[in-house]
Amino acid sequence: MAANANRPALIALTALAPISWGSTYAVTTEFLPADRPLFTGVMRALPAGLLLLALARVLPRGAWWGKAAVLGALNIGAFFPLLFLSAYRLPGGMAAVVGSVGPLFVAGLAALLLGDRPTLRTLLTGIAAALGVSLVVLKAAGTLDAVGVLAALAATASMSTGTVLTKRWGRPDGVGPLALTAWQLTAGGLLIVPVALLVEGAPPALDGRAVGGYLYLALANTAVAYWLWFRGIGRLSATQVTFLGPLSPLTAAVIGWAALGQSLTPVQVAGMVLAFGATVFGQLGPRGGRPAPADQSRRATRGHPAGGTRAPGAAHGRG
Repeated sequence: MAANANRPALIALTALAPISWGSTYAVTTEFLPADRPLFTGVMRALPAGLLLLALARVLPRGAWWGKAAVLGALNIGAFFPLLFLSAYRLPGGMAAVVGSVGPLFVAGLAALLLGDRPTLRTLLTGIAAALGVSLVVLKAAGTLDAVGVLAALAATASMSTGTVLTKRWGRPDGVGPLALTAWQLTAGGLLIVPVALLVEGAPPALDGRAVGGYLYLALANTAVAYWLWFRGIGRLSATQVTFLGPLSPLTAAVIGWAALGQSLTPVQVAGMVLAFGATVFGQLGPRGGRPAPADQSRRATRGHPAGGTRAPGAAHGRG
């Protein structure tokens, strides 16, 4: 009963992650150097990961070195560059439209990897969410760029796979979501560094506005947001979490209207209502997914930490 009572608060906290990500476009265009998406990806992920790693004071151990690297690559290292590539090559918010099919990707992957068979309700809700986002962000455009479309699809598939594998693998015993987030952000950021140097060259000179923008992206937009996201994945079903994703383009549209002077047409408002309704409806399914393997392990082997190496003197607490 207590778990059900806390459920709305858990969903609301997890929703803060995509809401925060919805501010990325405005911060990038208003505060950061132009045409440096890979450098921005590094500045978002690596400082945030190192900060959380210092706070968690837990390193992976055994098989979790490989698992953390895989999750970091899927959720951060591959996702960020692919997302930026698609956004630069596709017109009129098409990248966000392709990304809005994430709940359908996750539903299919959850069936394969978690044994959670998608229902007709889930599929219809996912289609409604994608349609709503399309009405909000899709504008008249010319020929679509094939590389951009493939990059957007790959970004969506990467994040969706990372979400499902995060649910499937859970966490090592005694390791909280703070440490798991730190591992992924650090691994993903390190993966982007050589790509950024090869493609974009040396880092640009930064003024005060850029420093402030990168601080916001690294702290609120990434460190806190991804901690809330992975914490939610551990306690909600993978499908429920991914249905919160449409809040990101909806937030971007609201910020564009309120802060950047962009107009909203009646069609866009209708799309916002449809996408938000699908997001809410997506939270009304079964009460959570199956327990994560780490949760099962903790109940069965409580008191026997495994999978994490704690720095000397660190307190044995959960993130």
